[in-house]
Amino acid sequence: MTARQEASAAGQGASAERQGASAERQGAPAARRRALTARQRALAGWAALVAGAFAVGGLLHARGVLRIDHLPPLHALARLPTPALLPAAAFAAVAVPVLPRLTAHLPMRAALAAAFAASLAWTVLLAVSGEGLAWPFTHPQEYLAGLGAVGDDPLGWLAGFTRDLPAYPTHVRGHPPLPVLVLWALAAAGLPGPFWAAVLVVVTGCSATAAIGLTVWRVAGEEEARRVLPYLALCPAAVWIATTMDAFFAGVGAWGTALLVLGARSRAGRVALGLGAGLALGALPYLSYGLVPYLLVPLVAAVAVGVPRATAAACVAGMAAVSALFAAGGFWWPAGVLATHAEWAADPGAARPYLYFLVANLAVLALVTGPAAAAGLVAPGRARDRVLPLAAVAAVLALDVSGVTRGEVERIWLPFALWVAAAAGRTGAGGTGAGREGDRRLLAVQAVLGLLLQGFVRSPW
Repeated sequence: MTARQEASAAGQGASAERQGASAERQGAPAARRRALTARQRALAGWAALVAGAFAVGGLLHARGVLRIDHLPPLHALARLPTPALLPAAAFAAVAVPVLPRLTAHLPMRAALAAAFAASLAWTVLLAVSGEGLAWPFTHPQEYLAGLGAVGDDPLGWLAGFTRDLPAYPTHVRGHPPLPVLVLWALAAAGLPGPFWAAVLVVVTGCSATAAIGLTVWRVAGEEEARRVLPYLALCPAAVWIATTMDAFFAGVGAWGTALLVLGARSRAGRVALGLGAGLALGALPYLSYGLVPYLLVPLVAAVAVGVPRATAAACVAGMAAVSALFAAGGFWWPAGVLATHAEWAADPGAARPYLYFLVANLAVLALVTGPAAAAGLVAPGRARDRVLPLAAVAAVLALDVSGVTRGEVERIWLPFALWVAAAAGRTGAGGTGAGREGDRRLLAVQAVLGLLLQGFVRSPW
């Protein structure tokens, strides 16, 4: 090739490169417009779903169809905010601009700790603006009311649990025996009563922020985890983390999943981590019968990170050990399911209309996860970034279609909702300048929604 030909070829290559760059620049605005349109549609769909559920629920309540729900689709009463909500509002005003900066620039482990601390502060400040942390556990139908039947013989109580189920408080009748045993162990350790039960539940529930962030870090990468953390910390679900036992379930499930994915990176501790994950995840069906579909989340996480066989085997062994211990203690899980279903069928909650709550339950999920989660689920990006939220959505759909979750799901959805809320971090993926400001606005909306729920909704949990 002559020098003139080489120069001509080089010129043509440079021209093609310039044309490619120009096409890429022209395509970028189109991609941003598509992403913006998808987000707008998601936000509009979120608002329509929530508003429609409240409108239809109000009509059904006025006609006497929903007699035990006064603010459907929520099992709650309406109220007006008080000045006691101001400390939580002040915290949100500081956290919205500051927390994303902290989680973006601190060392990753410090970012996880900061998100946990923010989640704990946000949850407690919301709770103390109302009836307080411990108030829900004082209800005569709550778990603590069943401790008298346990007495000093937890094994004897466990063996007769299914037989004696009709005599127990409502929440005890609706769940396996492990929640009561956890509270019994707490009291036996010298920490009895509603306050210490609330401390255990709130701290464990808020720690799910760190556990989920850690899992996202291993599954989707550090950048994605840093974006997720502020949304987990300021999630509207905090209103029900303080205080319902389902928040404790959420923490146990989140840490079981985190331990499982950590086992993929640790050669020395992969068996120990797998066993710990198995014990935590194996406990879930004994905390709530409805948590069986939740196991899809750790399964998807394990596949995504490629958990080694040794870790997986240890996890299965841990789960089997939990079932074996309960069976040895006299509690047979399938028999418990049948007995609880019989109690549920006789409860007024079973008479709630299936078709309304089939949709309204999803509206409650939207409400407790916030509009940012809806926007994040449709945001463009890697499939790996949304696989955990989608697994949680699939688990919720399975429970919803089953019909055994008709109402009161603002607490029941908590273990699943925190994983769905992790999708909110995707709203700012790759954003700069105005993109980051849009991300911050959605975080502010999440916090405002939490304040509105706490201020205007009086929940029994």
